[in-house]
Amino acid sequence: MKTNVYIDGLNLYYRAVRGTQYKWLDIDALVKKMCPQNTICKIKYFTSIVSSRPNDPGQSTRQQIYLRALRTFPNIEIIEGHFLTSKVRMPLVTPSPKGPNTAEVWRTEEKGSDVNLAVHLLNDAHNKDYEVAIVVSNDSDLGEAIRIVTQDINLKVGVVFPAGAIDPRTGTRYKLRKSQTLLKYASFIRQIRPGVLSLSQLPNTLTDANGTFHRPPEWK
Repeated sequence: MKTNVYIDGLNLYYRAVRGTQYKWLDIDALVKKMCPQNTICKIKYFTSIVSSRPNDPGQSTRQQIYLRALRTFPNIEIIEGHFLTSKVRMPLVTPSPKGPNTAEVWRTEEKGSDVNLAVHLLNDAHNKDYEVAIVVSNDSDLGEAIRIVTQDINLKVGVVFPAGAIDPRTGTRYKLRKSQTLLKYASFIRQIRPGVLSLSQLPNTLTDANGTFHRPPEWK
């Protein structure tokens, strides 16, 4: 069946590949391996552009290289949101008896990816652009959009839950807690596992119209 895929890029990163050697992920191969019975027509990848931090100055460059790799696929479209950084005052966990109870901190929030994904999922359904949709995310905020497509428009939406990321503080894999909202409205579900991630890696060297480029050495 004609199938479009909608990938929550940051959710996929933090829940499936963070802390692993699988960041150079071929998302086209991944979804085809996980849903071999579907005819994958379009893949829409929703993300926001990160800014490098002092302790990781190459973070933004690595992301740009990865997005460049995804753009070599004619069936992949990248839709960008943005990050919002603001000063907020937060309570201290263990304040000093004679000190303040709060501290001013920078808070960075990703904005737009979940909304953009929901809008594209609904718009494409209304335009009859797919027979089946696959959403790669564990974000319960997408539940209402999935409900509308499955119950009101009467199309199937499968949910692929990202899993396998490693906690950099402990070196252990995060425990997957599937969103109950997504489980409620999904037509079918899949779960990403390390085995399929290892089999879905891009070539170390790729070429586009601007020349040849390589997998970031930190991701090997």
